[in-house]
Amino acid sequence: MIESLKEVTQTAWWQYEVLSNTVGVYITAVVAFIIIYLLLQVFQYVILRRLRKFAERTKTPLDDALIRIIASLKPPFYFFISAYLAISFITLAAVLQKVINVVLIGWIIYQAMVALSIFIDYALRRIEEKEGEGEQGTKMALQLVGKIAKAALWMIGILLALSNFGVNVSSLIAGLGIGGIAIALAAQNLLGDLFSSFAIYFDKPFVVGDYIVVGDKKGVVERIGIKTTRIRASYGEEIIISNQELTSTQIQNFKTMEKRRSVFTFGVVYETPQRTFERIPQMVKEIIDSVSDVTFDRVHFTQFNDSSLDFEVVYYVSSSDYRFFKDRNQEILFKIKKRFEDEGIAMAYPTRTVYVHKNGG
Repeated sequence: MIESLKEVTQTAWWQYEVLSNTVGVYITAVVAFIIIYLLLQVFQYVILRRLRKFAERTKTPLDDALIRIIASLKPPFYFFISAYLAISFITLAAVLQKVINVVLIGWIIYQAMVALSIFIDYALRRIEEKEGEGEQGTKMALQLVGKIAKAALWMIGILLALSNFGVNVSSLIAGLGIGGIAIALAAQNLLGDLFSSFAIYFDKPFVVGDYIVVGDKKGVVERIGIKTTRIRASYGEEIIISNQELTSTQIQNFKTMEKRRSVFTFGVVYETPQRTFERIPQMVKEIIDSVSDVTFDRVHFTQFNDSSLDFEVVYYVSSSDYRFFKDRNQEILFKIKKRFEDEGIAMAYPTRTVYVHKNGG
């Protein structure tokens, strides 16, 4: 008894064992925890400060994405990392050590998914800027793509976490694959329209506000949805067409025209004098040249018709606006009529001359 008491009094206090670890080991672990936690906090502060200063001098959003990623690492994560590294000095029960490892892996996977989600937002933002910021259709498509990409990303993250937790994910992946095939077969028309909407958004055969012709349907595009596109027809009714149909047929887009071509014919009577008749092409050319935003192409005498001598006229109007085009066309026709009246040229119209031959007296 006295000998045991002597051993206790002679043993240094930091050498006492508590739960298979000496007091000195616990003190070392606590000191290590404090140092690591402070270093991580200082590291985050310094990195964020330098990145923010760098971001102020640049226009690229990449540094902003990096700032968001580093800022997403909250104090609880640093606390756990510091505690995990400090605990390495301590001998723990195998079960407790395994639980701590599982939590660490799960947390790291979570932070990795958050970082990748931020990079997805950055990539989609860059695409939106390249395709044209402010276009509602592109913005909606990119938002949908982002949601699908993030959902797939988090699904992969969950599978990785379960795999590291010791769960056999092979059967789960096989089940998801079979379920995905079944869903795809059941909703193939919907998926076809969905992917067609992506093709419309990114390939841009037309955008909202364009005047298009699809088969016997025509009008102004009002909305491009995930499944259908809505067109406002000339008479005011709304036409709804599936996106899959739009991407599998020929589309005429009049909004993208830089100029409109006009072709028309007119005829003069056979009684027109030859000299006046030969001057008609030059008269028409002078009239077209006198009209603004119109480019003359050609005018030719084309045929001897039943009741007229026919000319064909071709010119271009430097505008895609249909009303503007019709106004210029009308102005030209008015001037041709006036000029022909001044020159005494008669426009032809269907006539029939009957010659009656009388025999005898």
